[in-house]
Amino acid sequence: MVKAKLRSAGASDPGRVRRNNEDALHLDPDRGIFLVVDGIGGQAAGEKAAEIAVSRLRARLERQTGTTEQRIREAITMANNEILRAAQGNAEWTGMACVLTVAVLEDGSAVVGHVGDSRLYLMRHGEIAKVTHDHSPVGEREDNRELTEAEAMRHPRRNEVFRDVGSEEHTPDDPDFIEIRRVPFDTDSALLICSDGLSDQVPSAEIRRTVEKHAGDPESAVRELIAAANQAGGKDNVTVVLVEGEEFAPPAPAAPTTSGGAMRWILFIAAVILAAAGGFFAGQKMAPLRRPDPPRARVLVAGEGAPYGSITAAMTEAHPGDTVEVQPGEYREQVRVKGGVTLRSRVPLEATLRAPALSNGPALIAESIQNARVTGFRMVGDGQIPLSAGIVLANSGVEIDNVEVQGAGIGIEVRGGRVSLSASAIQDCLTEGVLITGGARPWVSHNTFRRNKGAGLAARDGSAPLLRDNIFEKNTVELPPEQMEAARQNNLFLDIPPARSPAPPRKKA
Repeated sequence: MVKAKLRSAGASDPGRVRRNNEDALHLDPDRGIFLVVDGIGGQAAGEKAAEIAVSRLRARLERQTGTTEQRIREAITMANNEILRAAQGNAEWTGMACVLTVAVLEDGSAVVGHVGDSRLYLMRHGEIAKVTHDHSPVGEREDNRELTEAEAMRHPRRNEVFRDVGSEEHTPDDPDFIEIRRVPFDTDSALLICSDGLSDQVPSAEIRRTVEKHAGDPESAVRELIAAANQAGGKDNVTVVLVEGEEFAPPAPAAPTTSGGAMRWILFIAAVILAAAGGFFAGQKMAPLRRPDPPRARVLVAGEGAPYGSITAAMTEAHPGDTVEVQPGEYREQVRVKGGVTLRSRVPLEATLRAPALSNGPALIAESIQNARVTGFRMVGDGQIPLSAGIVLANSGVEIDNVEVQGAGIGIEVRGGRVSLSASAIQDCLTEGVLITGGARPWVSHNTFRRNKGAGLAARDGSAPLLRDNIFEKNTVELPPEQMEAARQNNLFLDIPPARSPAPPRKKA
């Protein structure tokens, strides 16, 4: 959808009990970025954590390199680690952290990043759905339907969380840290992000009714929701961000009730009309009254004893939004990734791809697709059946993380497109570890490149990778001179002396 046609509003209020406001928010309709942060720590500490989180998320999300999912993961991780460092350096901020929810709108969908118990709701066709999961003991029981919404709202342990941003160091792909979801966002939809100051006080049905009542006027809806939270007690800071598509509107009102006798006459007349019209409509295609809702995301399991005996069979059945999950084992097949599908190893690095018997690879291919992710696999070549390449990505948008490529001809080949590669190991390849061509600008971070016989990483044909916090050992690196200096400053080259920082200016005597 066109971001410029969004209607959005947001506001924050300290509530009726708290003196200070530890919540924060950010709206950027032009870039499609919307964010709510709820600080933890009391007094200035919670506010400081929220301030750092907004600053770091903005800095990373506004730099549009890598897939949106990767940008969100890295943004939240950067905020997490900076909050932790700030707390360690200031005794007054000890223990500060935050919970947050961010949504980035693109191409008719919303990519959501979430940690904690703030929430994102999606509204459409008179219905409301909670997209995020509460990372809290009570919220987990509510999500599992062990508690009703009303029971959860009244529970004495409602304010406890078991995930936060800032209490311990993380990497972007740490398990049980960042929840990432991609959901459809059509022009007739609305999404609402809020802190628990709203969701603990106002039921979701009332949230939906308020938003629909003010459809087209998000500012009024936000004001009324905050007032409702305060009227219900205002026990916490309350923050609301509302985003509407240009066609979002309340559902059509239900038909008025009619007396039994009149209803029988109406049904009789309708039957006569339909019978007379039957010949006209016979064989005609009837337009649906409403667009069908998109299919629910599925997990398709592949492997021995699983519903799908091969990865290829599961991938053939997968639709955008689905996940193909692969059991531990060795797979001699060439896998072609579909757009919008996540391919993951159930146990990281326990599913191994090798060249199929009648081919020498590549092990995994993505051609002209978008919004795919591959995580947790090993790609291994051997002397009996060599692997020409571990992964080939051609003109595609793919996120690759936590993979290991060993002994292939080329480890990973990137030909154009928008790619991110993180937390992976590429080693002992016969030529280049990573070969980047076609003017690509992939985001390459937190990887190790070891003992590749060609360059550990080579960029050609005008390509300009963005390299951050990688380790290169017993490799050469092939970059244009203007890129090499920045690469040496932002990465670790164990076999190359580190770049010297420029000396600070000196005052004249």
